Amino acid sequence: MSIWWSLHLRREAASVPLARRLLLGTMETAGVDPDISYELSVALTEACANAVEHGGDQATGDASEAYRVTAYLDGETCRIEVADSGPGFPGGRPATVQRAAPDGENGRGLRLIEELADHVHFGNRTGRGGAVVSFDKIVKWRADAPLALT
Repeated sequence: MSIWWSLHLRREAASVPLARRLLLGTMETAGVDPDISYELSVALTEACANAVEHGGDQATGDASEAYRVTAYLDGETCRIEVADSGPGFPGGRPATVQRAAPDGENGRGLRLIEELADHVHFGNRTGRGGAVVSFDKIVKWRADAPLALT
């Protein structure tokens, strides 16, 4: 069995916990191991926070622009994609995911996503523009998981 959902969210800080709670609820209901669910939810939070902060028209500062979150739980893999309508990554992807300064307030999100997920892809949307962050992780199931493969 597989589960997927997609959200179209406004670029507002309040949208980030909504996406996170939906992911955690889906994972709990499906029977995914809580540690895996937590790691994916932190990675999703970082990707959404980046879309909220950087994913709009920088010239107008229009917060009404939206971003999209899509999650797929299929077999033993969970794949998450966050796509925005901002300027995208220069050159199509981040040149490097650099370590943040120890006392810095920003710059840890992409690195954290790389650490928490098994596979990560940073790129730009074709056509309209915007960044795409997608990542996946092999899931572990609870013993009593209703959707686990047997």
